[in-house]
Amino acid sequence: MSANLFVYGTLRRGSRNRFARFLAAHARFLGDARIAGRLYNLGRYPGATRADALGEWVRGEAFRLDQPAKTLSALDAYEGPRFERSMARVHLASGIQLDAWVYFCAKRPPGPAMVSGAWPRRA
Repeated sequence: MSANLFVYGTLRRGSRNRFARFLAAHARFLGDARIAGRLYNLGRYPGATRADALGEWVRGEAFRLDQPAKTLSALDAYEGPRFERSMARVHLASGIQLDAWVYFCAKRPPGPAMVSGAWPRRA
């Protein structure tokens, strides 16, 4: 099981979300990163899908999990049935590439994707 995770919304560092704090306590921050994908505004949180075309990116953060099974089990429960965890290629800002778990939308959201590919930081 991969020990890396890419997050792009409410699990990013600085969030007051208790699961973001849980992740921070059970993982090491690797850096700002991006994945090929499309980001959607779902209201209080974003959702990502895989890219439909070249040049579509979702921006977020990469982590190395200390206890992958424990951490992913807790995050699976948090994300719920609207999201499915699968592997994706992550591009760190440093130029390093690695495979990581990502929570993608189980179904493509209606409406247009967010052009910036970045979810605004919210407390």
